[in-house]
Amino acid sequence: MAMSRSCWRLLAAFSLILATPLLAGQDTAIDRSSTLAPTLPRKRSPLTYWTPIVPGRIPQPPNPLPRYPRNPSPGVLQQLARAAGIIFSGRVTFIGQAASSSRPTPSSTTITFQVEDAIRGSSTGQSLTIHEWAGLWTNGERYRVGQRVLLFLYSPSKLGLTSPVAGAMGRFAMDSEGQIMMSAQHVASMAADPILGGKTVVPYADFALAVRRSGREE
Repeated sequence: MAMSRSCWRLLAAFSLILATPLLAGQDTAIDRSSTLAPTLPRKRSPLTYWTPIVPGRIPQPPNPLPRYPRNPSPGVLQQLARAAGIIFSGRVTFIGQAASSSRPTPSSTTITFQVEDAIRGSSTGQSLTIHEWAGLWTNGERYRVGQRVLLFLYSPSKLGLTSPVAGAMGRFAMDSEGQIMMSAQHVASMAADPILGGKTVVPYADFALAVRRSGREE
């Protein structure tokens, strides 16, 4: 009986000795598992990544577009329209000369037109007579009966004389169909005009529209 008790005691002590390292191994494994467990990064709030917007001047392009004046310099047609007191198209019906009481030579040339289209200073269908300085006729600025023209004329002077604005620039010939015949001087001077530029023959309706538009521009 005494023998069996001592055996049991030895067995119990031996079991306790064996169990201690096993329990220690389990604790170590638990520590290692906690140490080796992956550390997940914290989710940051989206506000963390925002960049503050600082108000400032809007950057300008390196080559800004040029600013053009509101009232560009007028074109040739606009200058003619501004300077003219009488603008019309018509047919020459009479040519004469007016003599001066103090001079033996004629002082002016009288030209009568049947107005076909009155734009300024006349009436359509009117028989309009103008008086030009006789020197213009002598210098080659002449008319012939039956000729059709469109004229930009200065307002008559105190003596009642008038003439085309800017000389030959203010006088346009017309063909039998009523189209405007542009001279070489007209073509060169009005090359930049959006309607007349580069044309040697212009339909009358287009030309008259361009004249009326030019007369309205300021």
